[in-house]
Amino acid sequence: MATIVFCSVNKTARTTARRCLSSYSKGLASSGESPFSCTHSPLTTLLPGTRWFSRGSSVRFMSQGTAGRAGAGRTRRGALALTGAAAVTAAAAVAGFLANANHFQRAEMATKVSPIAEEKQPEGDILERCRGFMSPPVTDIGELQERKGEMRTRMEMLIMETQADFCKALQEVDGGKFKVDRWQRNEGGGGISCVMQDGKVFEKAGVNVSVVFGHLTEEAAKQMRSRGKVLKGKDGKLPFCAMGVSSVIHPKNPHIPTVHFNYRYFEIEEEDGSKQWWFGGGTDLTPVYISKEDAFHFHNTLKEACDKHHSQYYPDFKKWCDRYFYIRHRGETRGIGGIFFDDLDSPSQEEAFSFVKSCARTVVPCYLPIVSKHLNDSFTDEEKDWQQVRRGRYVEFNLVYDRGVKFGLATPGSRIESILMSLPLTARWEYMHEPAKGTLEAEMLEALRNPKEWV
Repeated sequence: MATIVFCSVNKTARTTARRCLSSYSKGLASSGESPFSCTHSPLTTLLPGTRWFSRGSSVRFMSQGTAGRAGAGRTRRGALALTGAAAVTAAAAVAGFLANANHFQRAEMATKVSPIAEEKQPEGDILERCRGFMSPPVTDIGELQERKGEMRTRMEMLIMETQADFCKALQEVDGGKFKVDRWQRNEGGGGISCVMQDGKVFEKAGVNVSVVFGHLTEEAAKQMRSRGKVLKGKDGKLPFCAMGVSSVIHPKNPHIPTVHFNYRYFEIEEEDGSKQWWFGGGTDLTPVYISKEDAFHFHNTLKEACDKHHSQYYPDFKKWCDRYFYIRHRGETRGIGGIFFDDLDSPSQEEAFSFVKSCARTVVPCYLPIVSKHLNDSFTDEEKDWQQVRRGRYVEFNLVYDRGVKFGLATPGSRIESILMSLPLTARWEYMHEPAKGTLEAEMLEALRNPKEWV
């Protein structure tokens, strides 16, 4: 029987971790700080009129109008000037990797990758990095320190940092706080769900991390083989480790788009001790009303991150995104897309991880400037109703087509609350609803029925 070597914790490691964390906590306590404090935000306050500089772009926002449900008609939202961006849970994390059978054709991948434009930076001390997380990592800190250079450790640190950076940015804009919910999976591993409901800006915001491990079921192994994976287990068992970060944000104001992102890593140990690995993920935007400036900023930020690694990544993964987030029974996409990829295992593990890291670091600069721009936009009852209708479409996609949600709901022992975190608090279904021609709602629907190139 194969041994799970990549997510085990021995007694010495646990003891070391407890001592290190205890010593670290005491040192911070003397200065009145928490070792996992969320008060040290790296962001400048995102308020109307502030300057926001994303990588490769200079963005200045000027908001206008008054907050709340104003009935004074549709005001045109603030100016944007550019000179240059389903829940991974215990079951759903596994789902993102396992439930990918024959649904969409894998995007064409280039065989060569150009040199990375940005200078490689050291990843830093484990304990110091953990200080800024929303919670201690899923894996014991002592174990993370022992295998600091291994990919599963580096990826777990990346997804924890992505969760913390995004949560802090949302808290800074909203003024509310995320509820941090740690959970364990009986079969192995666990996760951290951060959820904020009924905030000033966000009706529901969720950012989940999961790190799970165990043995693949035969059905899961079959699904992977159907995707071209050649897996050789011992006595029918394949040890695996899967991890990821996933987020869905539903704002109150219909002029602030919904955003979703997910970045994940999967590792399998075969009978001879060798490992197979791959990455997946993406980021996509679902606006209620079309803003070409917002669409350009969002897609261009993603494109800049992709272009650091290969010129074909953005066009290939943009097309893949449009194909995946498609509501077939409606004949429309869920939103205006972004990027989406899976089974990324080339040209090397280091290059693939570097690409995923670049993508994960766009989640704040591709979205928060758009939120800031529309923070004080007024809106009518009719615009709010249209938002509710579009949320209904979001629900339809997630429950009918999303592979992670479907697989998670069908998996015994799955954490339902985290899986359904991606759904909005409220939505609306109207019989035979169709917007009038020439309206902004009709313009939005046209873009969903005929995906566009925004960059």
